[in-house]
Amino acid sequence: MVLPTITGNLFDTNTSLGAVITPLFIGVVTIIVANLANYILKKGLKTAEHTLEKHHKRLEDAYHRNKIAAEKTKFTFMRRIIVGIIYLVGIILIISSIPSLKTFSYSLLAGAGVIAIIIGFATQKTLANLIAGFMISISQPFRVGDRVRFKEEYGVIQDITLRHTVLKTWDNRHVIIPNAMINEEVVNNYTLGDERILATVEIDISYDSDIDLARKIMTEEIMKHPKFIDNRTDVDLLAGKDPIKVRVVSCGDFSVKLRGYYWVPDPPSNLVSGYELIESIKKRFDKEGVEIPFPYRTVVYKKDIKKPRRLVKEKRAAKKAAKKTKKK
Repeated sequence: MVLPTITGNLFDTNTSLGAVITPLFIGVVTIIVANLANYILKKGLKTAEHTLEKHHKRLEDAYHRNKIAAEKTKFTFMRRIIVGIIYLVGIILIISSIPSLKTFSYSLLAGAGVIAIIIGFATQKTLANLIAGFMISISQPFRVGDRVRFKEEYGVIQDITLRHTVLKTWDNRHVIIPNAMINEEVVNNYTLGDERILATVEIDISYDSDIDLARKIMTEEIMKHPKFIDNRTDVDLLAGKDPIKVRVVSCGDFSVKLRGYYWVPDPPSNLVSGYELIESIKKRFDKEGVEIPFPYRTVVYKKDIKKPRRLVKEKRAAKKAAKKTKKK
């Protein structure tokens, strides 16, 4: 008979002890339930992702790789929404369990229209980010794990939260971008679909150098590079098209610019292969006598320039006229 009485007193909000214990109990339960739901959802995501990866390895197709990225993005966003709803329900229960706050909440409801307008103006950016995050998770212009370029930043989408998107850059920086901003800007997604990219390498040669020899060296060095891929179709092969194009793109003041076009498997390979090819092509040019020129400038001093005869005669006449004037 004592235990029910004590239990009743503990959770009776009309008593001073119950008014303190009940909100604390609801708060602790809310935190436990939210963390447990978060853990279970994370565990379920990892299990589903592992299953899809095994299936993808067995079939070796791109469909399941894209499916993994799509499901991971949806699951990550929905997990955060569910956890947020649990916390919201917990806060509502805590408010309703405190008599003073309960009365205050009724008075708030009476002016809900005015408060809604005030809250709407105060939190319009937050709501915009929330709605944008929801639209991103549904339409999926990019997904968790995709390689993207946003403005001047290039990296991998690491997380999509209710408010912002986390972009991990190639130099290990974490860029936090509000969902409303990234939803309105142009985002280059290199992972969506085919990751192959047309890369270029440029190098200048002198006007005295053999263009055909330089083109041959550049073609050979590009084809030897481990990141080079032959992107020709069967029709191109039958037509005898070259896998690499090296073209003269401009003639400058002291050099001829050559540009080589070739395919690589992904954007990171574009950057690395470009640096390595400039080095290897330069070494081949040195061996085979293709010159990479320095800027040439011809300097002419003003005193060395011969003046026209007419100007010389006019100058002498002016001097004679000046002398006559002085004598008079």
